[in-house]
Amino acid sequence: MTSSDIILGVLFLFQTAFGALGNSFLLGLYSITFFIDPRLRIIHFLLSNLTLANDLVLLSKGIPQIMAAFGFNNFLDDIGCKLVFYLHRVARGLSLCTTCLLSTFQAITLSSRSSRWADLKARGLKSIVSICFWCWTLNLVAHYLTLLYIKSPNRTKNITERNDFIYCSLKTDVPLNATLYIFTISFPDVFCVAILIGTSGYMVFVLCRHHQRVKYIHHNTITPTSSPETKATQTILLLVSMFVSFYSLNAILTLYIYLGKVTFWLVHTSAFLAACFPACSPFVLIVSDSEILKYSLAFWKRIKLLVK
Repeated sequence: MTSSDIILGVLFLFQTAFGALGNSFLLGLYSITFFIDPRLRIIHFLLSNLTLANDLVLLSKGIPQIMAAFGFNNFLDDIGCKLVFYLHRVARGLSLCTTCLLSTFQAITLSSRSSRWADLKARGLKSIVSICFWCWTLNLVAHYLTLLYIKSPNRTKNITERNDFIYCSLKTDVPLNATLYIFTISFPDVFCVAILIGTSGYMVFVLCRHHQRVKYIHHNTITPTSSPETKATQTILLLVSMFVSFYSLNAILTLYIYLGKVTFWLVHTSAFLAACFPACSPFVLIVSDSEILKYSLAFWKRIKLLVK
């Protein structure tokens, strides 16, 4: 094991550990807050779903990458490889769907002053749980081909029929099905990314228009304050821009790997980019959402009362 392997292992270890800690903190906080105050806002329900998906992405990708970086390349059997890659694909798709729902929900919230958008928002609030359920179902079904093509390296004898992912391999001996596999994965992702870009552009337009309308009010104000709605929109825009950036780079590298251009550093770079958004997003939420501090203080006060 070389010094570069140790550096990679430590890098993946810190990324996975801190990311999982941040997501688990938010997931636990939102879950406990729901039992303390059942009037949990829809945006918090979506954020809980996002943190759960991010945790699964980090654990399913980070732990195998850490072990591979430290020299344990054949620690997964055939079933283990299938389950790890399948869980990662499902969680990654769920993270994309939830981020898309967050962006769409906030765009509708900004436009809810008109009667048409208000009705749409009301219907969306009633069906948001069902939509999240269908997101889970869609991703569980869409990535079933992963179970057919992912193999353990020691179970794949013909090296020309696989792409080596260091600790697992992708069987590519059936071009038609491989094309179907790539299309099944890419089409929902491209559709969701298009929605993300569209809703984000719309929110930027609404915020700019609102800023122009109230500009004269804050003209003589040294430190104008933003509304909670504006702050929430800015946070979601930051999350969306992070997601699209990291996702696009990872998608390009993943496609390059599927085409057979596999190198050690390319696989690790793709894995690192795939885990950047799940690792960074909880800390963006913690820093930008003042209500997280309020919920944390309320939780600790409740704990102290129970202890007394």
